[in-house]
Amino acid sequence: MSHASRTGTGTETGAGTRTAPRICPLCEATCGLTLTIEGTTVTGARGDRDDIFSRGFICPKGASFGGLDADPDRLRVPLVRGEDGELREAAWSEAFDRIAARIPALTEAHGPQAVGVVLGNPNVHTMAGALYPPLLLAALRTRNVFTASTLDQMPKHVSSGLLFGDAHAIPVPDLDRTDHLLLIGANPLESNGSLCTAPDFPGRLKALRRRGGTLTVIDPRRTRTARLADRHVAIRPGADALLLAAMAQVLFAEKLVDPGALTGQLEGLDELGTALADFTPDAVAAACDVDAATITALARELAAAPTAAVYGRIGSCTVEHGTLASWLVDVLNILTGNLDRPGGALFPLSATARAPRPAAPGQGSTPGKGFALGRWASRVSGHPEAKGELPIAALAEEIETPGEGRIRALIVLAANPVLSAPDGDRLDAALAGHLDFMVSVDPYLNETSRHADVVLPPPPPSQSAHFDFAFNSFAVHNQVRYTPAPVPLEEGRMDESEIHARLVLAVSGMHGAPPSAVDDLAISTTLGKAGAPPEAAAGLTGGSGPERRLDLMLRLGPYGLTLEELLAHPHGIDLGPLKPRLPEVLRTRSGRIELLPAPVAADLPRLRRALEGRPAPLVLVGRRHLRSNNSWMHNVASLGGGSNACTLQIHPDDAARLGLKDGTTVRIESAGGGIEAPAEITDTVRSGVVSLPHGWGHSRPGTRMSVAAATPGANVNQLLDGTLLDPLSGTAVLNAIPVTVTPCG
Repeated sequence: MSHASRTGTGTETGAGTRTAPRICPLCEATCGLTLTIEGTTVTGARGDRDDIFSRGFICPKGASFGGLDADPDRLRVPLVRGEDGELREAAWSEAFDRIAARIPALTEAHGPQAVGVVLGNPNVHTMAGALYPPLLLAALRTRNVFTASTLDQMPKHVSSGLLFGDAHAIPVPDLDRTDHLLLIGANPLESNGSLCTAPDFPGRLKALRRRGGTLTVIDPRRTRTARLADRHVAIRPGADALLLAAMAQVLFAEKLVDPGALTGQLEGLDELGTALADFTPDAVAAACDVDAATITALARELAAAPTAAVYGRIGSCTVEHGTLASWLVDVLNILTGNLDRPGGALFPLSATARAPRPAAPGQGSTPGKGFALGRWASRVSGHPEAKGELPIAALAEEIETPGEGRIRALIVLAANPVLSAPDGDRLDAALAGHLDFMVSVDPYLNETSRHADVVLPPPPPSQSAHFDFAFNSFAVHNQVRYTPAPVPLEEGRMDESEIHARLVLAVSGMHGAPPSAVDDLAISTTLGKAGAPPEAAAGLTGGSGPERRLDLMLRLGPYGLTLEELLAHPHGIDLGPLKPRLPEVLRTRSGRIELLPAPVAADLPRLRRALEGRPAPLVLVGRRHLRSNNSWMHNVASLGGGSNACTLQIHPDDAARLGLKDGTTVRIESAGGGIEAPAEITDTVRSGVVSLPHGWGHSRPGTRMSVAAATPGANVNQLLDGTLLDPLSGTAVLNAIPVTVTPCG
């Protein structure tokens, strides 16, 4: 039933107990774990002290590995909807027969756009989620692709694409060597880092302070990260781009611009200075609620530091000007000469990356194809695509609106958009009443998968091998690690990679072919693109298709490694600190960093208009929890309670004005609707701001997540109607949302 693959046997410790290494798949830090295993049950997890990247660090999520792995609510076999409308357990063959009978027939009758695909956050935490969705999309030929990126990081992809010509070329702060780190909209002591893979982020920040460096945090909340900082600036939510633009303006006005080694690789430096001239500290101070002197000091400190890095994350992405804020983060790194130099912000080089392109004679970089936005648009509202994706906020209307091209079938891979996307009630109704067929690949029957006609459950993480294709591209230190599955695949389960491969076969008219055919095709295609002979496939090692594909990518990668070398180093291989990589990274048409791309220049007038706006009396922001990761970890009992709770944080002054007491149930209302949550009065949020965490709302019937349902919380995204998006990236505006708060009863 499964791909043949090796199992990590680990070290015997006596009495049937052994230990085995496993990379943690529960957040972006990718820490190394040492699992204690009795028989086939994970009974404990601690940090792997020999891991070359994490050095023994572990957070509560990693420590809960065994509880998540053995969750009794995880599905073990497929579910198929019967004629009575109820989901029942079924054989794997029946599940794939059903998919093969329905999806190809729908695409033949209505065209490829009749099928939509939704990709969720957990896909980047598994090998299968990285390797197979591109093959599925190629087989379906649909443009109706929606991912969690338009709820999170798409502004960073778009800004990187426009600046560097490659939406995946995202520089990360050189945490271990920088002298000055400025964080905006980021709380890595809770998130463990995002688009910046850094085990023990807290320890790295403390090391920065110990070596005499400076930490500045810009955040409307006094987060755990902010409490560690030398300077905390409590900005008004949503004003990130204005503050960053003013900092850049100070650099130009005070002649502090010094790109250093980047000087010859820049396009549009003078034009950039002109475009930002209006955003003076005095002009933006009121909108940011940060005085002009502080803004000026931030810019001067950044310019004066021996090395510095600016890093922005979800708080600065999921706002009205998220792409402009993401662009300005890199603009500041460029203007101070800190992009692509040690101690600044550098481009990691993963072991499976494309080998560097040679520069053309006499040129710093070979011109590339560049990055384009809006190559097509969504059918109903005309939202432009970004990086091949449409805004997930538009999914419901694409399902429920009649007409040619309506989404009639949906394939959902490890996603729960009923909770994670705006206006879950509308999407919930669309899934229930307007689809002809739906498939979910998910270990749980959750708020979204409960609507599926077929649910395909992957095995628990202990029964899966692990390699971080995505996160190694954002790592603050170049390294590579691979861990085989520490526990053999349980009878009756199917390996996640085989599930994905069989899904590709089922939708592409090749149902019944062996899953290895999918991997063989991927290998031959990769060899062809690399200019390698087809017979090179015979030399690949690995006990499964995914391992053979990994071996090929390692061999073709910049370090020329092999799978066997990784297996010989179970705690990883250190590939060295980050190094300058320009100009090889650039893929712009000019072959240079394009500082003022046309889409950005066209959006700046919208940012200028924000200077004239009147702030709402009360706005909502999200928050991260160390013991949670979106909606998919709320069913682990050991991670519940304490600070990991769905409360509305509100400043004492606002609470007094509204007549609220701590613990009072309040009604929160905004454009999309209203929800209720208990108030938590705290001065860690600034006045005029309330905060509610993301991923809650486990109260819908028909799910099988007993722990989550016992403490369901409120779905913050139900406050959003889905109409407010960052226009460049299509990202839903999840922060700085005007709300009203009133006591219930």
